[in-house]
Amino acid sequence: MSSWSSDQEVDDMVEEEVDSIVEEIQNHWTQSEDPQLPVFRRVHINRDREGGHNRLWSDYFSENPTYTQGMFRRRFRMNKPLFLRIVNSIEHGVPYFKQRRDATGRLGLSALQKCTAAIRMMAYGSAADMMDEYLRLADTTAHKCLEEFVSGVINLFGEEYLRRPTAEDLQRLLNIGEYRGFPGMIGSIDCMHWEWKNCPTAWKGQYSRGSGKPTIVLEAVASQDLWIWHAFFGPPGTLNDINVLDRSPVFDDILEGRAPRITYVVNGRQYKMAYYLTDGIYPKWATFIQSITLPQGQKNQLLARYQEACRKDVERAFGVLQARFAIVKNPALFLDKAKIGKIMRACIILHNMIVEDERHEYSFYDPSEFYQGEGSGTSHVDLSYSTDRPTNLHNIMTMRNDVRDPKMHDRLQKDLIEHIWQKFGATQQ
Repeated sequence: MSSWSSDQEVDDMVEEEVDSIVEEIQNHWTQSEDPQLPVFRRVHINRDREGGHNRLWSDYFSENPTYTQGMFRRRFRMNKPLFLRIVNSIEHGVPYFKQRRDATGRLGLSALQKCTAAIRMMAYGSAADMMDEYLRLADTTAHKCLEEFVSGVINLFGEEYLRRPTAEDLQRLLNIGEYRGFPGMIGSIDCMHWEWKNCPTAWKGQYSRGSGKPTIVLEAVASQDLWIWHAFFGPPGTLNDINVLDRSPVFDDILEGRAPRITYVVNGRQYKMAYYLTDGIYPKWATFIQSITLPQGQKNQLLARYQEACRKDVERAFGVLQARFAIVKNPALFLDKAKIGKIMRACIILHNMIVEDERHEYSFYDPSEFYQGEGSGTSHVDLSYSTDRPTNLHNIMTMRNDVRDPKMHDRLQKDLIEHIWQKFGATQQ
């Protein structure tokens, strides 16, 4: 009997010990021993955004502004009426730019403040927080303004200011080309590189070439007034101009039969396909005219001099674009390539809007030379030509062979040599 009681006591002691161990384990896992982390709250800064708007209005947009029209043009890269037109369109077309009241009834940032912040960042390539002291908006808000602004510019103005040349545009370009000694010329084509500072490490080998810094390529076609008619942005920097051309949609309209039909005469011979002026790397196609390397004789030298002078149009367009919007001159800081592409596209659209707005202030030719009658040109756009041609494989391959015809290129270049000598050769003797 005593042995039984002693065994019972041992069992009770073991059971109590096990229960205590289990309870300790449960308490250990259910109650964290880590101290609670401190709660960090955002610091509220009263930026006096109403004062920022009033200061901006008084400096540039009031009846008696502090700064002159010339200073506005230099700082905003465009004339005031054009800027106000852009702000008005974006304010009514993009919900982000509409001024609203917050929960306390206080007015938010105005469309002028947001658009000015975006334009200043594009024009000067400055950091987002540099807008804080004057315009009274935080760096995250400035970044958001830039992203929404470029998207709004593309959606509202891209269809008009980055359009394909219409029949009227082509006729004007052909007239200018003939006036300059190149009948059938509708612009010059070339590529530029934009450095991508924050390119992902996994992509750097694909986008780096030469200098070792990753870049993104822009292919563009520009006319004499610096209007950019074609922009193809996105190929990696390891590609040269020929590789970019293979990916480019620059000839898609011709291949698919959507381009208007044109005719022009060079040295008494009629041609039906327009061409671009290029540098020496481009292939000898019927749609490209290069300079002559080491020209021999006065005629070849004259063609080389005029071709190299006219081909600089696209180089000047690149220079003006980078000078006007320093954001595309400085290394791109965004990580997202799509955002970088939108910024480039928006800069080109704004550039074309400025060209249209200021085109009347300069003239490279006398329009009376193109009127019907004496002195009328030989370059014409066939307005009756239907662009509803079926885009089957046979038609596409036929047009592709015409575009890449080297024999047509050689014949056109020889005719241009004679034409330019007849037009300008007398002044060289």
